[in-house]
Amino acid sequence: MTKSALQIERAKYNPKVPAALKNNVKAVDGEYTQSVADQDEIKSLFQNTYGLPVVTFEKSNEMKSMPAINVGVILSGGQAPGGHNVIAGLFDGIKKINKDSHLFGFILGPGGLVNHNYKELTADIIDEYRNTGGFDMIGSGRDKLEYDDQFNKGLEILKKLEIKALVIIGGDDSNTNACVLAEYYAKTNAGVQVIGCPKTIDGDLKNEQIETSFGFDTACKVYSEVIGNIQRDCNSAQKYWHFIKLMGRSASHIALECALQTHPNVCIISEEVEALDMTLDDVVNRIAGIVALRAEQGRNFGTVLIPEGLVEFIPAMKRLIAELKDFLLKNKAEFKLIKRSEQRNYVIRKLTKENSELYASLPESVARQLTLDLDPHGNVQVSLIETEKLLAEMVATRLAEWAKAGKYQGKFATQTHFFGYEGRCAAPSNYDADYCYSLGLTASCLIAAGKTGYMSSVRNTTAPADRWIAGGIPITMMMNMEERNGEIKPVIQKALVNLKGAPFKEFAACRDSWALTTDYVYSGPIQYFGPTEVCDQPTITLKLEQNKN
Repeated sequence: MTKSALQIERAKYNPKVPAALKNNVKAVDGEYTQSVADQDEIKSLFQNTYGLPVVTFEKSNEMKSMPAINVGVILSGGQAPGGHNVIAGLFDGIKKINKDSHLFGFILGPGGLVNHNYKELTADIIDEYRNTGGFDMIGSGRDKLEYDDQFNKGLEILKKLEIKALVIIGGDDSNTNACVLAEYYAKTNAGVQVIGCPKTIDGDLKNEQIETSFGFDTACKVYSEVIGNIQRDCNSAQKYWHFIKLMGRSASHIALECALQTHPNVCIISEEVEALDMTLDDVVNRIAGIVALRAEQGRNFGTVLIPEGLVEFIPAMKRLIAELKDFLLKNKAEFKLIKRSEQRNYVIRKLTKENSELYASLPESVARQLTLDLDPHGNVQVSLIETEKLLAEMVATRLAEWAKAGKYQGKFATQTHFFGYEGRCAAPSNYDADYCYSLGLTASCLIAAGKTGYMSSVRNTTAPADRWIAGGIPITMMMNMEERNGEIKPVIQKALVNLKGAPFKEFAACRDSWALTTDYVYSGPIQYFGPTEVCDQPTITLKLEQNKN
């Protein structure tokens, strides 16, 4: 494999880790826990893994001789920078337990476990992937582990390989699966521990014990670099408004962090839109109003950040999508017989008045998307909607109306962008390289301590790494009951942007100034070498949440 100069140098990087993990450790049990909500239901479903204590690892002077252990590892869901370092930390950790321990990677996600597709991860393989981005060491997949037959099929290969512990590296859905699997294996005395690790660039898997999900730091820095580049171009040409959509379907953490890093003229936060019961028209008016105010100053340019999942947070759009889904499922055969050119008017006639008016106001391309692209479960695939183009077009229409009424005299030309996959497989920042390696080491300690149904936790990460606190929390602590595909199921509760939290308050205090001035910040590319003030900084979100700014 040909390597760049950066890859060669990054391979030499030794991640910084909590002081407690550098030598022998002991597990210290803390407070016993309960689920974040629906305690009775969660307790009844997880009788063997509910209510366990929070665990913290501390230095120990005791030398323990432990038997070799075989461990399996799965990368699940979308990619996030640092996954390879989790595996490297896990590998080094179990080798520290006993040099004869073995690590097996299941190929292309949870499906690899069920289909018995695996490979042993040896030192030479691990060393090729240290401090690298992507999940290509073993690949990832989105198969869900939900049913007993899957668990039993997986157990067959675990027994064959004499694997005593399985580590699932994933987001909230993947760790929900880990929680369910841990309970099943505990209930059936399968003899397999299950440990989770918190991964998602979206930043929506966190609580008091899980400060951040890995990959969020790197992805936001990658996006902020490119946003800064666009803003530099924007301020140089002074003739375009750039509408930039950012990943984050269920939460706006990425958009918020990138706004804090780059100071755009507009940033829409989906959770605020929902809380204020804003309509799509309200969002359009907010953006158009800022465009008009800047135009009065002779500034016919600017940047707008938009979270990927915005449409799903607009209450009126939610209602439209719900009615469209029901209507199209019930009238599927009839709808297919309507000529494509007549489908939009057909739908407009069939919807209730409020939804009909909203649907009619949408651009043709978006209206067609909502009716033609249902997923296999019959759901409207709103993530495919090009929200950045939708808003750019609707703002242009609104400004044209205002110009006709003599309320606007500026010029409005747009460029649209979507930054998503560019950030998911970047080489991890120093923060994510350190954090992920520590998560992997911590997972090995949880295994050595005999824990199951736990998520690896590393806290106090705004401090220097040797002061980080390693431990684990029961996954049931994060669970609640929610509807999934028409059924009420136990799932990890997503952490949305807290409108009363310090990061949003900081943004809200600054956005009016950013709207009218051109206070762009150009953060530049991720720095791997140099002063710690440049290379090792966590996200602004995390520093504000920890009151470290």
